[in-house]
Amino acid sequence: MDKELTSGAPVTLEEVTADNLRAVMDLQVKPEQNDFVAPNSVSIAQYCYTDEAWMRAIYAGGDPVGFVLLSERRSVPRYYLWRYMIDGRYQRLGFGARALHLVIDYVRTLPNATEMYVTYVPAPGGPRDFYAGVGFVDTGVDHEGELEMRLALD
Repeated sequence: MDKELTSGAPVTLEEVTADNLRAVMDLQVKPEQNDFVAPNSVSIAQYCYTDEAWMRAIYAGGDPVGFVLLSERRSVPRYYLWRYMIDGRYQRLGFGARALHLVIDYVRTLPNATEMYVTYVPAPGGPRDFYAGVGFVDTGVDHEGELEMRLALD
């Protein structure tokens, strides 16, 4: 990133392509957040081996700043925010919330989309409050140590 991004930079969701793959894989959360989300290279590899997923790079001001992987189980239907990250250098600038609203808008266009789910690791510094700030609420369901949240889309 040659230019300094400000919180007002436009946020978009872009396809991950051969041209931006390396830059997306190089994005990293802060070291103390490593236990909360898998590296983007792992997420991209998992995407390659599933039929019901959607991934995008999160851009701000034309630069990659984050990554999203969505599980799209349209046959159920169940839409699950599988992976979500903003590079540590670009956190607390509003990019994460603005991009997540774009993801939510996308999910609303999918067949029978009435709700969306996410899980989080319940630990200090984890993403629970971020998701709650966007409107997700705890369901009380525990998925092998990760707690589930639900967002109503109606």
